[in-house]
Amino acid sequence: MFGFGWSVFVGIALGFGFGVGCALAVMYSIFMGGYRAAIREARMEPRPERYVRALERVDQVVDGTGIAGPHRV
Repeated sequence: MFGFGWSVFVGIALGFGFGVGCALAVMYSIFMGGYRAAIREARMEPRPERYVRALERVDQVVDGTGIAGPHRV
């Protein structure tokens, strides 16, 4: 019974660790892929239509301080 208890503990610890770690790695890679795409699109000439539309939406939401107003969420 002693071996089974430790096996369960180690299994849960490794499963949780690898599960959360892999999920964070996947989310980070998706974030960095989007970040790289945004930088690439920002440097393109002429600007892609999707990028221009996103800038227009940001300009509508964000006030002069760079913070979204309470009524503009």
